[in-house]
Amino acid sequence: MAKKFGGMMIWVGIAIIVMLLDQLTKITMMRLLAYGQSDPVTSFFNLVMVYNKGAAFSFLSDQPGWQRYFFTGISVLASLFILWMLKRHPGQRLFCWALALILGGALGNLIDRVAYGHVIDFLDFHLAGWHWPAFNVADSAITVGALLFVLDEFRRVNR
Repeated sequence: MAKKFGGMMIWVGIAIIVMLLDQLTKITMMRLLAYGQSDPVTSFFNLVMVYNKGAAFSFLSDQPGWQRYFFTGISVLASLFILWMLKRHPGQRLFCWALALILGGALGNLIDRVAYGHVIDFLDFHLAGWHWPAFNVADSAITVGALLFVLDEFRRVNR
């Protein structure tokens, strides 16, 4: 039992590191940029300061405010489910890496929703006039975690 719990704590530690990196970058960007400001870094990348009251791709961001509580609840429930999964499968490395990254990202964005009522986004990639929606470190961790989760499933199916 202690080994199972100890193994889980490694993954929780990784999630906490992701959450802290996310929050540190957001605090830094809030000090460097005003809301709506965009500073070009390269020909395809800007640092911007935007707020997202919705979810991925600003889903439901135009709603009057209920989505803050809805997405906060989803984040809490997802985080609890991920913790349960990490406790049950601490030895499945790729699976747990995926879960730890998703958990860290979910917690980073959850902090924003609770503290500010929106998620802070600041990374803006663009090409030929087309802009990918602005995102942050938490979103990146969630995306990488989801890709690792899919890779883990493909590996599991092919065994």
